[in-house]
Amino acid sequence: MSPLSYSLAVVAALALGVAAASPARARAVTDDLGRRLEVPAPPLRIVSLAPGATEMLFAAGAGAQVIATVEYSDQPDAARRVPRIGDAVAVDLERLVLLHPDVVVAWPGGGNAAQRARIARLAIPVYDQQLGRLSELAPAIRRLGVLAGTEAQAASAAGAIEAQLAALRGSFGARHGGQPPPTVLLQVWNRPIYTVGGRQLMSDALTVCGARNVFADLPEPGPVVDIEAVIARNPDIIIAAGPPGESATWLEDWKRLPTLKAVRSGRLIAFDDQALSRLGPSVIGATGELCRAIAHAGR
Repeated sequence: MSPLSYSLAVVAALALGVAAASPARARAVTDDLGRRLEVPAPPLRIVSLAPGATEMLFAAGAGAQVIATVEYSDQPDAARRVPRIGDAVAVDLERLVLLHPDVVVAWPGGGNAAQRARIARLAIPVYDQQLGRLSELAPAIRRLGVLAGTEAQAASAAGAIEAQLAALRGSFGARHGGQPPPTVLLQVWNRPIYTVGGRQLMSDALTVCGARNVFADLPEPGPVVDIEAVIARNPDIIIAAGPPGESATWLEDWKRLPTLKAVRSGRLIAFDDQALSRLGPSVIGATGELCRAIAHAGR
């Protein structure tokens, strides 16, 4: 038997043992995609396969039920003490099965699709947690509260997020005196140039700030665009949302194109707050910082 075949056989055998030992499914819950799945009564043994999902679970009051997660799950601070079983690309399936999780919380648009399919075949319920708009944060936290039996704490956290979001919309949503909102290139990687499409959470953050994603018509969450496309759309503002220390370097590349409106006006923003891309509750605070940066650039 090859090493790969042996490994898969071990995982399958472990999965059968988990299925045989698992208690009867006690209740049905609904995930962010509207899918119904059966899980035991709480407390649960939860494995989170995305940093944003981990942060959402802690916000919903379910942090004590998270028994494993993936790399870069660093919010809140307590999440850093949760054992890691892989990263966003791949997890250790044998370790996952040995943990006997009641449910896996995953981000359907990310990670390894083939591995997600294997997890589903292991008879482990998969709860899909997904956000496309900031307004979806609070309902998603409430649903996680139902999943984990922490409805009261989840409701409190959701209410706080709704209040913060309303304040941001009131402060920044319509600051242009009847003028069209400024168009923004939100660059999230360099060489090739990655931006965000209109269905991505960071694109919605721009809308909350009273701006418009210049590539909002693209359906992909993280499309690649070339310099010619950026020149053709000629954004009013360019925001480099890169890893700490790299954003300013990306902006230096744009300064070589003085015909761009954003370059002529000096509206180039280096934005290093990684919470903007984490897809958890801390994106609200990062959106506030983004709004203030855009407002300052418009002066």
